[in-house]
Amino acid sequence: MKSIVVFCGSSAGLDPVYMDQARQLGAALAQRNITLVYGGAKVGLMGAVADGALQAGGKVIGVLPHFLQQKELAHTGLTELVLVDTMHERKTKMNELSDGVIALPGGFGTMEELFEMLTWGQLGLHQKPVGMLNVNGFYDALHQLSQTMTEKGFLSASNRDMLLYSDQIDELLTKMEQYRPAEKPKWITPAQS
Repeated sequence: MKSIVVFCGSSAGLDPVYMDQARQLGAALAQRNITLVYGGAKVGLMGAVADGALQAGGKVIGVLPHFLQQKELAHTGLTELVLVDTMHERKTKMNELSDGVIALPGGFGTMEELFEMLTWGQLGLHQKPVGMLNVNGFYDALHQLSQTMTEKGFLSASNRDMLLYSDQIDELLTKMEQYRPAEKPKWITPAQS
């Protein structure tokens, strides 16, 4: 993996461990010579992951819609800032620029980005590893929900297992490096999309 997109909150959260883990993830990517691709903002976990990578000498590409830049949320110290018109273009560009996906804690926006990437993987539109850094058990309930989806017949075990979990940065990155996509995507192939 040469680049990883990180989806995460534009808020810091209530526990300082979230900001600390975001900085550490950014630094770990830089140390592995992996380019960080993220949402381009200077606030919350987004700013922390970017700062962690930059302070460790890493390359950071932000992708930000114009309307958020106009609200003065853009990080000004990035290697590159790509400006787009819409949130949909933002996700498309982040997907194009990345070889893998990591979700840190976040809110609805983070969940929406994570689930879109999982859905695209399920449909065979990409074969990238998708991981969640389970900081302080933040994603325990989502992990249980994915188990329930499988038990109730709404999600195959192979698609459930596309989502990689760990509470340790190095372990998650190793799982992502070793990831092999499911052989049979659900219903369509990239040529049909």
